[in-house]
This record gives sequence, C-alpha cells and structure tokens, in this order.
Amino acid sequence: MVSKRFWYVGMAALIMASLLLAACQPTAAPTQPPAPTATQPPAAAGKLEIFSWWTAGGEAEGLNALYKVFSAKYPNVEIINATVAGGAGSAAKAVLATRMQAGDPPDSFQVHAGHELIDSWVKAGKMEPVTFIFKDNNWLDKYPKGVIDILSYEGEIWSVPVNIHRSNVLWYNKKVFADNGVTPPTNFDEFFAVADKLKAAGVTPLALGDNGIWAATHLFESVLLGTMGPDKYRGLWTGETDWNGPEVKSALETFAKIMGYVNEDHAALSWDQAAQLVADGKAAMTIMGDWAEGYFKSIGQTPDVEFGYVPSPGTKGSFIMLSDSFGLPKGAKNRDNGIAWLTVCGSKEGQDAFNPLKGSIPARTDADRSLYDVYLQSAMDDFASNQIVPSLAHGAAASEGWVTAINDAMTLFVANLDVAAAQTAMAQACKTAGVCK
Repeated sequence: MVSKRFWYVGMAALIMASLLLAACQPTAAPTQPPAPTATQPPAAAGKLEIFSWWTAGGEAEGLNALYKVFSAKYPNVEIINATVAGGAGSAAKAVLATRMQAGDPPDSFQVHAGHELIDSWVKAGKMEPVTFIFKDNNWLDKYPKGVIDILSYEGEIWSVPVNIHRSNVLWYNKKVFADNGVTPPTNFDEFFAVADKLKAAGVTPLALGDNGIWAATHLFESVLLGTMGPDKYRGLWTGETDWNGPEVKSALETFAKIMGYVNEDHAALSWDQAAQLVADGKAAMTIMGDWAEGYFKSIGQTPDVEFGYVPSPGTKGSFIMLSDSFGLPKGAKNRDNGIAWLTVCGSKEGQDAFNPLKGSIPARTDADRSLYDVYLQSAMDDFASNQIVPSLAHGAAASEGWVTAINDAMTLFVANLDVAAAQTAMAQACKTAGVCK
C-alpha cells in the first residue's frame, strides 16, 4: 500500500499536466452508460472507498458523522477513508487525477459541484450520471432548482450535493474587537480604518494562510464581489464584464492594500492555522468560507460568544455559493456500495448529521432547522433571500483550467503586488478559457 501511494503521488504532476493539455483539445461527448434503475442490489457487505480532503476540524467530524449514518444502515460494509490533506483539495485533486487516469477510481469522491466535476471528469467520460438516484428517492423537489442546474449537464445529474457553503464571510475575535473599541467593517473604507487601529495596537488585522494559493484566490473573489457588486461579478464568468476594465483594476488595488495588513508568515500557514490565529487573539479577522465555523466549534468555541461573523466588506446581500458533492466514477470496484453511499449523502438524515458539524447548511430544503446553530440558521436565511453568485476558488464559477490560471496569476501577484501584470494575466486566462474575446 505504501509503494502504491508513493506511485500515485509521484505521477500526480505528470497527470495534471496532461489533463490541462487535454482540456485545450476538442472532446467528444461522453458515452452514456445504460441508465441504472431502482432494481440495483442493495449494499450489504464488502468495502466502500471514499476519497476526500476532509482532514481538519469540523470537516473531519462531519465526514465521520456521515460514516456513522452509513454504517448504521450497512454494518457489514467496511469503509476505507481515503483522505488527502490540503485545503480545497489542493493536493487531493492531483492524486485523484492519477487514479482516474490509471483506471483505479475510488467508489466515490468529493468534488465541488459545477464546473470542477463536469469539465474535469464528466466531459472526459469518467463518470456515471446519478439522475436515477434522485428519481428513485423522490429528491427532485427536495433540492432548489438552482442547485439541480449546477449539478446537471446534457440532461443528466452528475453528483449528489451534501451541503451549501458560503465563501464571503468575515470572521472576527469578539474580545479583540471589544478590547480595541472597533466594530465589524461593512465596506472597505471601514475595513481599512479598523485595520489601521488594530495594527497600531499591535494586533494583526487579517489572518491569511495561503500555503495553498487557493486561499488567496478565495480572498480575492470576496474583494471582486465587494468592489463591483453581484451583477458585474457574474459577468466575469460569462464575458459580460471586462477583465481589463476599471472594476477589476480597483479590486486588485484593494487586494494589494489588504496584503499590507496580513500576517507576515501567511505563505507558510494553512487556512485553519490562520483561523487559529483569530481564535488565539493573535489576529483579529479572517475572510474564509463557513467551514471556518466548523473549525472554531471543533476547538471548543461558540458562535456569537468567542467569534463573530459578518459578510465580507461590501458584500452584504450577496452569497458566494459553493457545494461539496460526491459522484459515481465509472469502473468503481464497489459500485453498489457507492450508490448506497450517495443515497445516504443526499438523504435528510445524512445532511442533518453532516452539516451542523461541518459548518455548512444542507443542500436540501427540508432540513431540521433546530439542529443548526445561530450562524448556520442565519446562513439559511441569507441563502433564501440574498443574490446567489458562484465561487471562483471552489469550482462553481469557472472551469478547472481557468481556476488554475487565476491561481497562477495570484501566486505572482501575492509576491509582487503588480496590479497591471495581474490584470493582464487574468484577462488572458478568460480568453484562454474561451469566454472573453
């Protein structure tokens, strides 16, 4: 097993390079397997390998809660928890690519719903549709149409979502704010005023952990939305908003200014280590998805007691959405058990076990609201009333190749803060993705 794992990791870079090259070539429509039916034999014994990147705090606890629900239904199935550490799947995606290309898929794997799954694996003919699971379980009216649309391609549904996450949240240490006489900022002017006061008091204003560059891109998507608003933000992914325009330039300038208020060791830290700086009072704020709430709770903190939360500056009334989901790979060794897993993931019982620990809200509309804390109930309310926009950093807004190109631009930008160069690179990424002229 050890030598096999090393082989996977060693091949990962080569496979990812070939995937990016292949993404630039025309692809044939995937060959559809015969549609499975409700007569699939039930999972009863054997193994079930689940591949994910959930290893930290609340995300690991949420996954274990899902495993408990599954094991109660199928006690004779051995779960193989195949996790690869790294926020947003920064390492796991490369290992998964190696396995998929080698014809050794897990029975199911975690993937961000939307472009990440469809562009990477559905169009390559590596996945089975899961529409039959939705129909057999009468789920089509239990999920919002907008969520079903994100999961769908060419008339089929391709993954089962376990949650809805919000990206644009500013988390803050309530004691640090009270001790320094500041209130949560609602726009960038207020943010910089608060940051100056905190910095003068010897407190790091904003914690960032971008040893995986996705975390910098995550921060940037909130800055983009806060700068240009939801309509123009959506236009970035359709070609209606010019990447060479003044709004993007303003967002990059704001981001560059923000970098003057983050911890100096940001490039050495992970997202959860940055969250720990806030929990410890060494930093006052961090902008991260609501899996950070799951992390804070996993270390014994309580929302509205030790930590507070507001929409990131300038984004009130908007909800940057992403969703974790699981799919059914072609050639899975334990296909029936994989179908049983997906059925648990999409069930009310499974989602109500998973999400309160993960720090996310259910993708279903019939959750037991009493199981969710004050923050998650507020997220449910905002999801129902806010303008919903897709996440760039987490695969909902843009193709995997496009996200990779943005991440590459962010790597250089964080290092040199060259606004003109970053804007040129991001505009080119849109052209390469075939969206911008």
